[in-house]
Amino acid sequence: MSAPSPHRPPRTRTAVLLAVLAAVAAGLGTLVLVRADAGLTARQVTVGGVPMTEVRAGPPTPGVRRPGVVIAHGFAGSAQLMRPIADTVARRGAVALLFDFAGHGANPARLPGAGSNTSAATLAADLDAAVGYLRSRPDVDADGIVLVGHSMGAGAVTRYATGHPEIARTVAISLPEAGELPPGRPTELLLIVGGAEFPAFRRAADDAARRGASTGRRSAVVVPGVEHISVLFAARTHREIADWLPGGDGTARPRPIARLAGAALLMFAFGIGVVPLAALLLPRRATGRRPTDPPSGREPDVPVPIDSPAPSGSPAPGSPAPPGDRVPFGGLLLLFALAVLVAGVGAAVAAVLPTARLPLAVGGYVAGFLLVTGVLLVAGQRWLPGWFGVFQPPPGSAVSAGRPATARTAVATLTLTGYAVLAVALPIHLGLTSALPVGARWWLLPLVAGACLLFLLGVELVAAGRTGRHVLVVAVTVVVLTASTLVGLAPGFVVLVVPLFALLLGWQAAWATVLRRYAGPRWLPAVLGAALVGWPIATTLPLS
Repeated sequence: MSAPSPHRPPRTRTAVLLAVLAAVAAGLGTLVLVRADAGLTARQVTVGGVPMTEVRAGPPTPGVRRPGVVIAHGFAGSAQLMRPIADTVARRGAVALLFDFAGHGANPARLPGAGSNTSAATLAADLDAAVGYLRSRPDVDADGIVLVGHSMGAGAVTRYATGHPEIARTVAISLPEAGELPPGRPTELLLIVGGAEFPAFRRAADDAARRGASTGRRSAVVVPGVEHISVLFAARTHREIADWLPGGDGTARPRPIARLAGAALLMFAFGIGVVPLAALLLPRRATGRRPTDPPSGREPDVPVPIDSPAPSGSPAPGSPAPPGDRVPFGGLLLLFALAVLVAGVGAAVAAVLPTARLPLAVGGYVAGFLLVTGVLLVAGQRWLPGWFGVFQPPPGSAVSAGRPATARTAVATLTLTGYAVLAVALPIHLGLTSALPVGARWWLLPLVAGACLLFLLGVELVAAGRTGRHVLVVAVTVVVLTASTLVGLAPGFVVLVVPLFALLLGWQAAWATVLRRYAGPRWLPAVLGAALVGWPIATTLPLS
């Protein structure tokens, strides 16, 4: 077998290839996002403390009045999440106005009783400010105001239109319940619900349609194959809203996933870009033995393939796991059972912790759950290493000694952590929802990130450098968190953010696999993971 070229070793070629691919994906993502803005102008204003974004196709035309559309987001949403709908109605000739309810997006005010009926007055006040501002625009038809709302916002716009008969038409996407709507009001109401949403949303739409069928124009549309969030990005949803506008003169085809596609390309670029960045900042690990593996008897300076197979045979119950990624099936079953127990206790304890005192609705419980689960994982690995199948080297041994801190390590840690923040915050903010900290989020951010860090440190210790074990513990955590909503331990809204939570944990697991190839500190994957997971929790969930 010929020796590899000293000028371009294989791993260098791979890093360069991934760097080029990341650059191409980032360039394409940026191009897609720029094209999503083509032909549109956006103007940022703040009225009565409520941040608003006015979107229109082209500048105002003297003497011409257009329909005005106020767009209200749902619980844990933001104006950014509803931007594709604003693009669609603006290209159909309307003036769209997005705004952030209190406690959401760029609005630093807190939403009292977030997620409950006690917040209705605050929602109504913010919505009234948005309607008043849009009516004041010189090119907006004051008699052609349309309200569009999703979930919590759907409830807010239908209540508002009920008490304000001057509202021309209303669109309610995923209306939570219709009990407060009097028969026949609002008269012009379009109800949209995803075919894969929870049955309660379908029942609410049907109920609202029946209540006004004899006194006004009402229509209930079921968009097949989408759930509570993806209904906002369905082409059918956008066509129905555009056709509901009074006097729209545009014919542009909706592009509901343009911003989402651009953000996905950016996220892909950042995801693979960590490989060349780690290769640049960190030295390659000289041995395949993981810090938690028992000594192999080789000389320390002899390279070992990182994926060398484990020795044959299974250890006795409670004994350390062998080196390599091959873990006996019995050991995996034991790890699975212990992970279920630990995460279950974490879910139960988080329910009684005073996390509600944190002004972060839903996120307080999630942070408490991760904190308790992390403490139990760290304690279990330290005091019961045999049960977790992890080798515990003698104190002071060469294997147990951590890599000494150096200037290069510090620079690599800071650079990679900053990269992780940018990797998660920029795509989410540009293509999905607001991900910039405002108000109390600045001091909540380190608290949430600290809980995520402790949890991921526990996962790293229990995983012992093995990707399979890491994925198993994370998967159990996601399943237990989901189950905790079904039994009433966690806020019900948690079930809607679990898919994003699972995606972020999977992303962290992939990066952890990459970082283990390099001779960086053992806690580095957990630090980067705390940024990946903690930033979205602290910046996107409502302030209460």
